[in-house]
Amino acid sequence: MKKLLILAVVALGGFVVWRRLQQDREELDLWTEATSTDS
Repeated sequence: MKKLLILAVVALGGFVVWRRLQQDREELDLWTEATSTDS
């Protein structure tokens, strides 16, 4: 039971990190698009 709980916590932590990276990448793409000089 303890191993299952640890696995769930690790999986949840990995998911949170993955979502944070996705959001950072989207924000960077928006910033790049907004500040690009290509018109």
